[in-house]
Amino acid sequence: MLTIFFMTSYYSLAQEDPGPEAPELDFDEKLKIDSLALEKVKDLKAYISIIGSKETSFSEASRVIERALELFSEGSVVGVSSLESDEVETYEMRTYFERLMALNYDKVEIDWYDIQYISDLEITPDGKYVGVITIFQRFQGTIGDKLMYKDVTKKDITVFVEKKQMQIDGDVIDFWDVLLGDIVVSETTS
Repeated sequence: MLTIFFMTSYYSLAQEDPGPEAPELDFDEKLKIDSLALEKVKDLKAYISIIGSKETSFSEASRVIERALELFSEGSVVGVSSLESDEVETYEMRTYFERLMALNYDKVEIDWYDIQYISDLEITPDGKYVGVITIFQRFQGTIGDKLMYKDVTKKDITVFVEKKQMQIDGDVIDFWDVLLGDIVVSETTS
């Protein structure tokens, strides 16, 4: 019925101040950023499993939803598909997580695999970097011992990387912040 995708984690990488323009990323910086972006996606995967599990209490799932939302840029949406329809529905992230928590199955299993970058980070006109991570999600919903629905969905997750600043003990420190963006369905199969 529903295909679900999730990602979470927080990342920042200290950098020297490059001035007003976005800096070129050297090889080591790019590797660190890529690693942290993939780690956020893996965190999201874990959060989705917790939220979707029928063994998770309402209060715990609500707490995890708040943590999961911290992974995303404002206004991010997720596509949800089904083998029963050619249409892909789009939901705001909070709505998606709440719907996931309320799925009408006795047991929900969500597994992500083959997580990888499908595009290198590219600079945008506003000085941020953007890339895409692709994942495959296996979804199964059961009632009692009977498998009621299953599918595999290929999803693309937009990743934003932006240089930010924070103050620690009076010193201004520049760091790279990684946020997840829209999650788009590219294919759903049985």
